[in-house]
Amino acid sequence: MESHSPVVVCKEVTRVYRQGSQEVHALRGLNMEVAVGEFTAICGPSGSGKTTLLNVIGALDRPSGGQVLLEGRDLAALSQRERSHLRRDRIGFVFQAYNLMPVLTAYENAEMVLALQGVDIEERRERVEGLLADVGLAGMEHRTPDELSGGQQQRVAIARAIAADPAVVLADEPTANLDSENATNLLDIMEQQNRERRVTFLFSTHDPRVMERARRIVRVVDGRVETDERRT
Repeated sequence: MESHSPVVVCKEVTRVYRQGSQEVHALRGLNMEVAVGEFTAICGPSGSGKTTLLNVIGALDRPSGGQVLLEGRDLAALSQRERSHLRRDRIGFVFQAYNLMPVLTAYENAEMVLALQGVDIEERRERVEGLLADVGLAGMEHRTPDELSGGQQQRVAIARAIAADPAVVLADEPTANLDSENATNLLDIMEQQNRERRVTFLFSTHDPRVMERARRIVRVVDGRVETDERRT
């Protein structure tokens, strides 16, 4: 399934920020590549740099040094507007806290990126209704987040993340707020999207349930890749 063309390349990436009078070195010359179609988990202890790494790959934060390339584009060389468009068009996000718009329905939340891109309304409808059906939410399109369970809200978040056919989906602790049944169902959905649509998933996680499913586990310690294990 996985090709050898890297969708993400990190070259000697550093990220330093200030915490009071102290300098915190969150990433220390980190190197990593992610190929199209991977289902990869980044793990490591708290404070190891996992979330910082996802933030720089997702163009939410700028590295202090080194390079982060997404589909060959150097994120540090982009303007703020270009970074914003890149996040909208080429990166899907799934967050621990779901981050759905509370006043919008499941359909409207999943449709949001496509609407911002100016996709034709009929194409949006076909794509979003199909995705919501794929994630088990057929018939729930008009429910708002407060009418959905946590597991159902996270399914809407997955539909939203993959609606625009992004280069990579970044999932930061996506199962952390879910019980075992909902976490299992969510991982089943993401694996299905990975197999059938070749959606590239990159997780930051402490969850052994995610690590059991991942075909590659990158362990980050003190801002560097400590181990990189691929599974067949």
